[in-house]
Amino acid sequence: MAVAFFIGRFQPFHKGHLKDIQRALDECEKVIIAIGSSQEQGTINNPFSYKQRKKMIQLTLGDEHIEKNKYEIIAIPDINNNDLWVRHVESLCPKFDVIYTGNALVKKLFLLKKYKVVDIELFQNINSTKIREKILDEKEWKNLVPNTVSKYLEDIDGEDIIKNII
Repeated sequence: MAVAFFIGRFQPFHKGHLKDIQRALDECEKVIIAIGSSQEQGTINNPFSYKQRKKMIQLTLGDEHIEKNKYEIIAIPDINNNDLWVRHVESLCPKFDVIYTGNALVKKLFLLKKYKVVDIELFQNINSTKIREKILDEKEWKNLVPNTVSKYLEDIDGEDIIKNII
């Protein structure tokens, strides 16, 4: 069976990300979850550290009873060079066969390297930018993330992390 590759910034990890990983695991033996912009933290677009994002994912997948041998989480720092990016990813990852993405640029770059790409769609119109905006506007956001992420963000004062950036 194939190994899937799924990349995101996960700022924060939300229910759409979880659905995408579950889909990849329904169709593949294993999924490599790549945390993009892994070197970034403390900015409005990337408030959480790599370790915090990784923990959100691990807690959620554990809560969903997804076995640890079914996924691997890796860091992908930015190189800001589209021509070299796929090779950069390949150099940091175990071998993978198929890309799951909803990002047009990621799709284009992997197709150019002859990878199979599976399109994913926005789940219930959820994205991390909207979640961060809701936190800033003090609107309800917890229903957009798994319960484990909501609890974890509460434990690390995630709302304050986002609000104190501005």
